[in-house]
Amino acid sequence: MFIHNIDPVLFSIGPIAIRYYGIIYALGFLMAYYVFKKASEKKIIPWTQDDLERYMLWLMIGVVSGARIFEILFYHPTFYFSNPLEMVQIWHGGLSFHGGLVGAFLITYLFARKKNIAFLQLADILVLPAALALALGRIANFINGEVYGIPTNLPWAVQFPTDPQPRHPSQIYEAIKNMLIFSVLLLIQTKKPRQGIVCATFFVLYGTVRFFIEFVKEPEMMVGPLTMGQVLSIPMVIGGIWLFYYLFHKKSVS
Repeated sequence: MFIHNIDPVLFSIGPIAIRYYGIIYALGFLMAYYVFKKASEKKIIPWTQDDLERYMLWLMIGVVSGARIFEILFYHPTFYFSNPLEMVQIWHGGLSFHGGLVGAFLITYLFARKKNIAFLQLADILVLPAALALALGRIANFINGEVYGIPTNLPWAVQFPTDPQPRHPSQIYEAIKNMLIFSVLLLIQTKKPRQGIVCATFFVLYGTVRFFIEFVKEPEMMVGPLTMGQVLSIPMVIGGIWLFYYLFHKKSVS
């Protein structure tokens, strides 16, 4: 068993604490910026440097806003509506992946429409750094000692600071899952598939594996027999399957 005693604060400057979670979140956006910049330089995406910077700014706003809104509405509505000031205090934690994904794709769709760029072209590029950033994000969750799994006696169980029971390190399971998804997406991308295939693959793989990992996670919210994470993952899988069907039953996709 591993005893978790990792300090989530990397260092402090006076009253300001620099946390691993914040650094990793920023790193995720930097990776997205790098990937989109390379695509721009190779003329894969017909936009200017100014377009890229404006897109990245709105992408950050969309991801954080969407993640927070979903956390408030789907995971802890009673707490947040009883403590409205907490809604904007994102440094206290509480960001939903599914909400961040919705925010990211909404901004991407709007930007694609405005710049007359194929939405699926941008979506295929977006999911690559997203998968990698999600892997790093789950490592940050592990460092924070949050979003852990249900109690277990397995040899690799972890005792987190906030709970004396040995638990599944579900954050590490998800980090491995996301790294594997990133590897699969990267391999598919090298084959230069039809637009939308990479995005559809991400939706199906992430939603399916996340659904099953939820069985060993400590649930934050239940909806009948399912966790909220499972409920929100089901539309991802359905959407990915529908996109595959759409792509292979249409001669052209814009």
